[in-house]
Amino acid sequence: MREMSDEERRAFLLAGTRTGKLATVRRDGRPHVVPIWFVLDRDDVLLTTGADTVKGRNLRRDPRVCLCVDDEEPPFSFVMVEGEAEASEDHDDLLRWATRLGGRYMGADRAEEFGRRNAVEGELLVRISPSKIVAQAAIAD
Repeated sequence: MREMSDEERRAFLLAGTRTGKLATVRRDGRPHVVPIWFVLDRDDVLLTTGADTVKGRNLRRDPRVCLCVDDEEPPFSFVMVEGEAEASEDHDDLLRWATRLGGRYMGADRAEEFGRRNAVEGELLVRISPSKIVAQAAIAD
């Protein structure tokens, strides 16, 4: 096992259509974990979600989040990002980042379609600013 460099970590996070598992804090303190699509802006993680979803309500009430992205194939690797989430309803930013998300996960030919679909009233752009990052490669080596 070894620590990834910053460049390796970014490449790992942006590889293919790998999803993240985002944990938010419920009102009673229990964790809530769901898979998400995400992109990076430097070290910040960006995603979209509905304002009225469990994760949307959770992160607006308590911005503490944790994201885990892993490689499920040997020799196994993962990146864990702890931080605080900031939610925005700015339409222009939402459209720009939702389009990038659509391009990553659905392909360039469908990027605009998914951007428009997800940049609507009731959707949030979420930016996670990391306070701690753990990035381990080749865990089974």
